[in-house]
Amino acid sequence: MFDNARPLHPDPHNKPEPAPPAETGGHPQIHVVPGRPEAEDVFYAPPPLRTWPEGFQRAGADPATGPEHTWSAGAGSLTPAVGHVPPPTPANGTPVPPSTMSAPNAVPTPPHVVPGANGHVNGAARPAGSRDGMFTVPPTASVSANGVGTVSRRPSAAPAPTGTGPHAPLTTAPSPPRNPSGEPVVDPAVVRILKDRAAEQLHEFDKSAPGMTTGDREQRGRAIVAQVVAEWADITARERGISTTPAEDRAMARAVWDWLFRAGPLEPYLTDPAVENILVNGYDTVWVDYADRPRVQVPPLTASDDELRELLRDLARRHGSGERTLSTAQPTLALRLPDGSRLQAITEVTPHTYVTIRRHRVRDVRLAELIGLGTLDRTLAAFLGSLVRAKKNLIICGTQGVGKTSLLRALSHEIPRDERIGTFETELELFLHELGHLRQVVAIEAREGNGERGIDGKSAGELTIGELIPSALRMSLSRMIVGEVRSSEIVPMLRVMTNGEGGSMCTLHVREPDMIFDRIAELCLEYGAHMSPELAYRLASNAVDYVVFVRMIDETAIGGKRHRFVSHVLEVTGMGEHRRPAVNTIFAPTADDPRATARMYPSDMPDLIRAGFSPHLLDEPHGWRPLRLKLHQGG
Repeated sequence: MFDNARPLHPDPHNKPEPAPPAETGGHPQIHVVPGRPEAEDVFYAPPPLRTWPEGFQRAGADPATGPEHTWSAGAGSLTPAVGHVPPPTPANGTPVPPSTMSAPNAVPTPPHVVPGANGHVNGAARPAGSRDGMFTVPPTASVSANGVGTVSRRPSAAPAPTGTGPHAPLTTAPSPPRNPSGEPVVDPAVVRILKDRAAEQLHEFDKSAPGMTTGDREQRGRAIVAQVVAEWADITARERGISTTPAEDRAMARAVWDWLFRAGPLEPYLTDPAVENILVNGYDTVWVDYADRPRVQVPPLTASDDELRELLRDLARRHGSGERTLSTAQPTLALRLPDGSRLQAITEVTPHTYVTIRRHRVRDVRLAELIGLGTLDRTLAAFLGSLVRAKKNLIICGTQGVGKTSLLRALSHEIPRDERIGTFETELELFLHELGHLRQVVAIEAREGNGERGIDGKSAGELTIGELIPSALRMSLSRMIVGEVRSSEIVPMLRVMTNGEGGSMCTLHVREPDMIFDRIAELCLEYGAHMSPELAYRLASNAVDYVVFVRMIDETAIGGKRHRFVSHVLEVTGMGEHRRPAVNTIFAPTADDPRATARMYPSDMPDLIRAGFSPHLLDEPHGWRPLRLKLHQGG
């Protein structure tokens, strides 16, 4: 497969082959292009025989900005990840600092030149940023008869390394750089090349064995990836004169495998337990939110926006349901990734492709675990559990990312396991049908349409949560749980709460507790012209029994962490003054603590006692764990 590749560092004991006559091709002619004053000239030569697909390159800094310079290996080299060639030391003796970018696959930019395959300097001189074999070297560089260059950044009195000429053997190599997980860094350009080769072989296998199971296909994929990586390792060993390590081979195989069967370059972040959000503002601007530190910018995921969009389409094909795709006609994409993360992407109507991935760091969680995480205290956990067992209708509110869905999952553990419940979501992310603690879960997911929208604003084939809820009423469901109420589906949800057996739950985005019922009224008004604010308030007061508000204090910017906790529990007691729902504040913050503390007894205490709640818990001092804030209330 790779017959034309030759070692980057030939064996010095073997004599080089005689050069063919000039008229038959000969050795490449080396041209010199005048460079900047006191700086570099550009050496370039016609490329050798093609041995690898075009596009392998890595770019460093521009020559005018410092000791680093732009370079690439062109079409002929598969030099391994940075770190195998010792970096230079400027004349002042200060080592060039490595890249400070933090990411699983962060690759420091090398300030040195790496010749291409066959020992030749590949490509022609081009402006900075070119994807073809361009690099710059200082005037002191020399090029031997066979096209191999040696580089010295500045004249120096330092002794020359052992061995002479470009054929000096590379007998040692420093340890390859490693990412935060401890694995060697892989070159993303090489990963893409190997991924394409493996994908071609896998496609041929798909055609020869139609109808194979997912397990069989992945098993064949492992064999293909192993073969492609082994061939890469063999060529790499010949080019640099030293074999790749088992750790490097494993890292490369894992990266190629992730492209083919997982989430590609996103996978290292999706498997990092500390990552909360991944924010992509175009292919070359990527940020990551961690649970315990400020937002961090990380290296690009792909080489272009086109490649980023292709990655998203591939994820939609493999993991999306219905008609989910990303195209000119469908510029938005929402889907659930295999680990449960929620992905939202938008393109075509924006300057670049933008992607937001929200991870569920806490998935199968119980109320006791939320006590340990500081979301609840013992009294509040017992109270909320009794609300679920007593079949009270709950709305869990808060802003984005505060932990509403995690609290909803924890409360689902209080549902008797033989009850038949239904979940309704735009993208499945509650996972109640997968976690196993409930035996009968009907998981229903909305379906995106395709094509242009009609006069009713819907695409052909689209099914919304609001349209699915009425059909589910005939499925003998004892409870209905809506993962997130976003629009007019709140009306059928409230009607189910009013007419059903009770015990239904949903989440709602709202900024403050006193804005909850206004927010419900706003969403109800989207249902149709016949809906009025007064009718919306009456519907809410009849349907909702309790509102739970979750808050977050983010202190990562000042060296702290994100603190998520319940701050309010409100009991809805019917219509009150000004034709608005009346509430009792059962739990609320104190002057010294922003977390929920018991204030009063609820009006339906007998129902909660029958569900196992002990009223004396509301009389005890609250049992919150210490809230270790960097900045406390009042400064």
